[in-house]
Amino acid sequence: MRAAVRTGTTEGRQMGGIREIAIAGAGMAGLHAAESLREAGFEGRVTMIGDEGHRPYSRPPLSKEFLTGKGAPASVELRDDAAFEALDLDLRLGRRAQRLRPAERAIELDDGSAVAADGVVVATGARARRPDTALDGVHVLRSVEDAEAVHEAFKTEERVVVVGAGFIGAEVASSARSAGLEVTLLEAAPTPLTRVIDPRVGGVFTELHRDNGVDLRLGVGVTGFEGRGRVERVRLSDGDTLDASLVVAGLGALPNTEWLEGSGVGLAEGTGGVLCDEYCRTAVPGVYAAGDIAAWPHPRYGGLMRLEHWTNAGEQADTAVRNLLAGDGAGTPYTPVPYFWSDQYGMKIQLLGQAAPADTAEIVHGSAEDRKFVAFLGRDGMLVGVLGLRSTPKVMRYRRLLSERTTWEGALAEVNPRS
Repeated sequence: MRAAVRTGTTEGRQMGGIREIAIAGAGMAGLHAAESLREAGFEGRVTMIGDEGHRPYSRPPLSKEFLTGKGAPASVELRDDAAFEALDLDLRLGRRAQRLRPAERAIELDDGSAVAADGVVVATGARARRPDTALDGVHVLRSVEDAEAVHEAFKTEERVVVVGAGFIGAEVASSARSAGLEVTLLEAAPTPLTRVIDPRVGGVFTELHRDNGVDLRLGVGVTGFEGRGRVERVRLSDGDTLDASLVVAGLGALPNTEWLEGSGVGLAEGTGGVLCDEYCRTAVPGVYAAGDIAAWPHPRYGGLMRLEHWTNAGEQADTAVRNLLAGDGAGTPYTPVPYFWSDQYGMKIQLLGQAAPADTAEIVHGSAEDRKFVAFLGRDGMLVGVLGLRSTPKVMRYRRLLSERTTWEGALAEVNPRS
């Protein structure tokens, strides 16, 4: 992907006295922040800072089409040259944000330069959690370079050990099977996707992996890796070892918050993200956050929420930017219905709201045996999540119930068993 660089103008229409805005992060949230600024009529300078050498690109295909060879680097580009250049950005690619100086709203970069602005959008996202080893052959999957390395390994290896059966691990396992590799999938929890899907429903995905020839081992963690220069074996918590010359670890992500230490921007306990209020504002005036890095209070789910979802990055960035332009004391609370999807073994999994923790779970359409269903998830007498497998139209039909705070009984009354 080419890194086109444009220099924004400091002239143009001011909005609330704001003439310059800096976006720290050149991912999905950063791109949507820039687009939302221009769509709102902001004509001042917009500086976008990204530590990768690429323009913003789409990460979801990296664990799917990209690995199987059905996608090329160009297939993950989010905008063509014309659309991107129309944003008229001062683009700083390959530059890492090192420090935020709150009094000036200035961002220090790793090349010694600094970008000062009237408003800042923090969208530095997250990075893959890496296993504790330096051995070759052990990969994570977060960037285009990561995906290219795994894709090349798929061409020469006959089997792969995937550590972690979350969405990334599950998608890598599916892609590896599609590419003809033997797959062992390790998960310390009792079912796949345990962090996001209630185990009473998550058991369906246990069988989905096994139906497709995956050696899925549950309740087993990894204690270490062995090899001389390159990985040769994986040590398991049950005392067993697996021969492996290719390992892909899907161990979750760590928010990129280190550069904000000492700035006055608060960090959220538990979620590890940047602490925001319901307007996406941080504790530092004029500094907002969006995307994987932002943790904020959601009135329908209690506590703080931090979402590493493609749709959330765009929606939250739009809200953050519009609230930044509106100024303190104005704006719109961010109260989305979370939405996430995954493609595994040619089947689409969709999740609206939250599917864990839940105290009630019921399949309301289809059946687990047919690998085609819609399940309701409830907590404290309320509908909190809708999970679907191969049931896109039905899943989206129930989004309204989550946005309106619907009781469990009320949600069940909306179900037409014949539809």
